[in-house]
Amino acid sequence: MVYHNLKSLIKGIRACKTVADERALIQQESAAIRASFREEDSYQRHNNVAKLLYIHMLGSPAHFGQIECLKLVASPRFSDKRLGYLGIMLLLDENQEVLTLVTNSLKNDMNHSNMYAVGLALCTFANIASEEMSRDLANEIEKLLGSSNTYIRKKAALCALRVIKKVPDLTDHFVTKAKNLLTDRNHGVLLSSITLVTEMCQMDPGILEEFRNAVSLLVRNLKSLVTTGYSPEHDVSGITDPFLQVKILRLMRLLGKGDQQASETMNDILAQVATNTDSTKNVGNSILYETVLTVLEIEADTGLRVMAINILGKFLSNRDNNIRYVALNTLNKVVSMDTNAVQRHRNIILDCLRDGDISIRRRALELSYALINEQNVRVLIRELLAFLEVADDEFKLGMTTQVCLAAERFAPNKRWHIDTVLRVLKLAGNFVREEILSAFIRLVAHTPELQAYTTSKLYAALKSDISQESLTLAATWIIGEYSEVLLEGGFVDEETPKPASDKELVELLISVIDSPYSNYLTKQFVLAAVTKISSRSTTTHFEQERIQELLAKYTTSPELELQQRAVEFASLFNLGDLREGVLERMPPPELKATVMGVVSENKPVGSTRSKDGDLLGDDVASTSVSEASSVQRNQDLLADIFGTSSTTPATASPAPSRQATIDNILDLFGSSTTITPSSSTSPPPPTAAPAPSAFTLVQTQSPPPQPPAPKLTAYTAYEKNELKITLTPQTNAAKPGVVMILARFQVTGGNAASGINFQAAVPKSQQLQMLPMSNPILNPGAVETQQMRVIAPAGSNVRLRLRISYSIVGQNFQDQVDFSGFPPGLTSGSA
Repeated sequence: MVYHNLKSLIKGIRACKTVADERALIQQESAAIRASFREEDSYQRHNNVAKLLYIHMLGSPAHFGQIECLKLVASPRFSDKRLGYLGIMLLLDENQEVLTLVTNSLKNDMNHSNMYAVGLALCTFANIASEEMSRDLANEIEKLLGSSNTYIRKKAALCALRVIKKVPDLTDHFVTKAKNLLTDRNHGVLLSSITLVTEMCQMDPGILEEFRNAVSLLVRNLKSLVTTGYSPEHDVSGITDPFLQVKILRLMRLLGKGDQQASETMNDILAQVATNTDSTKNVGNSILYETVLTVLEIEADTGLRVMAINILGKFLSNRDNNIRYVALNTLNKVVSMDTNAVQRHRNIILDCLRDGDISIRRRALELSYALINEQNVRVLIRELLAFLEVADDEFKLGMTTQVCLAAERFAPNKRWHIDTVLRVLKLAGNFVREEILSAFIRLVAHTPELQAYTTSKLYAALKSDISQESLTLAATWIIGEYSEVLLEGGFVDEETPKPASDKELVELLISVIDSPYSNYLTKQFVLAAVTKISSRSTTTHFEQERIQELLAKYTTSPELELQQRAVEFASLFNLGDLREGVLERMPPPELKATVMGVVSENKPVGSTRSKDGDLLGDDVASTSVSEASSVQRNQDLLADIFGTSSTTPATASPAPSRQATIDNILDLFGSSTTITPSSSTSPPPPTAAPAPSAFTLVQTQSPPPQPPAPKLTAYTAYEKNELKITLTPQTNAAKPGVVMILARFQVTGGNAASGINFQAAVPKSQQLQMLPMSNPILNPGAVETQQMRVIAPAGSNVRLRLRISYSIVGQNFQDQVDFSGFPPGLTSGSA
């Protein structure tokens, strides 16, 4: 059956009962169309191409109609041109050779007297133009940008956008025309021209500077949109042209970033948009969201930033999940910018933890971690633990790590810290990292006042639940280590101690090793624990024999590690008094700044007053916890958690805001001059607070002063690609093992080096702290500096692994070198 037009073909295809019938009909019709094309029937060509495009939309091959589309485009009839260009857009792409045949037709139609024919050509060009076609027709597009017809100008602007994306070198050709288009009164032209200008500014910083002067024009356009009355032509849900408003806000965001003057020009209109836009409808929310992003991106004043964060807080109470999600996502990005403003919305953020949408719960969880500080740690940890009890398994591993990190950083005292970790072990003991577990054991070892309390709590927890692996491991280790404390003092209860017997302890551990939850590691812990219990004076002879029987049972274990342990532990029973010496209580592990250690070990047992040392624990001072030290410890902990390496990377810490913390950090770097560590890649903005703060001190530092020591030797660590780096060490006899290192950067050629990023790492046995570089841009003849501090065991050699990345004359370099050129004995205190 032959279908004479598209309508009859659609009816025939819809009448097919099966897919096979439909496929057969399409094959039959495709063959008929091919035959008709060969007859060169100009009257049937239109119908055949229309049917072929429908067949193409159904997923069947239609490439044989490409040339016929070109013939339709050459027709003088508008209906033929329209169908031909539609076929070209559907059947061709920029990579096909046939496209070169289209260029001449497009050029002819761009000069057509009918504006709709010109529009067809422009629309086709914007969809399929290749790099070669863009170069050929760029002049035509530029000419049409100056057309008196708004319909053509609008489409030409979008074609110019296609040209600069394909050929960025041609961007300069359209700058002048684009400036003129920004003054257009037609909304369609404005919309397309702002899209063009936005792309040009993103591609070329030089063009961005040229368009800075257009800020006042954009402000006027946005103000007219906000204050205008009802306009039926552009009204969407009561708001005038929200699409144009969003485009203007995005361009203002680009132009105001890093420019104080442009930002000041925008402040008033942004405040007006934020306060006058209706937030009850989605259209208004989209404008408010773009306004918030613009305010947070430009150099806006503090009040405007707070207003933006309050708008995000208001979004959190919206019933639309998408709006809540974008609000949480944005708050996660700005929480470091203004933590106090975000803190005001803490309760509603915590409510999002109970949301049915898992993506919202995840974002709310990430934001909750960032909000924890010394003042609200008890409330937020309590809420997070309540959520941990009902959280999905995929959340638990990250939650246990973050909760324990927060407890380590902000715990008011050791008792609260231990209780928090115990709660985590009870709720999600199968999702606790090994590093968290070892840090908890170290904390208990350094807190003799709470060893009886902790052992009692772990005993009770293990007795009620032996299915949580980390709880089992922690309880087994601590019961084995401190069993005599438990047996002598009894189980510590909130009211009165209850007597404990060695029989109860041994039976509990035997039940653990025999349980179906017991794995390879758990059995190793239990064997070590019962062996230690057997050597304590509080253990009766009968229980010692039970332990010997248990060890004898495992001397024939098929698992080699268990068998070896059991044989070695059993042989200790024949060593008499020597056994007690071998199995005596382990000394408290060495304090480390990498895992949860230094802060908690130096806190009081039950008081809410903190007693923290400086970042590396050299001196003890009565100050609050240093934010910089906490961030460094977190980085080191995460490095340990996500992959142990032989080196410990060090980066510059963010600057805290309180004077006490500044003094703490100054003590760290051993300098009497005011130096504030800050991020070497993105220094924080200055604040307007009159009191001295880390943010204001950063502005007065240029560059970090060198340690005042005579006759210091500089050692060349790197000299390549016109960049030279020397390291000058300085030591203090009063502090052996502490080495201050001043890195000096110079360019040996006549070209400046920019984007310098200097990273250093030391072996695990050493610790490293760094200040930010004085200036990442290094001009010829100038010397920039960066301070480092290394803590190493006295007498050891200082070894550094350096990673340097920089750019000279547009060429990027990245190198990694190992440096061990410092003289031996440097850490003994000799200069």
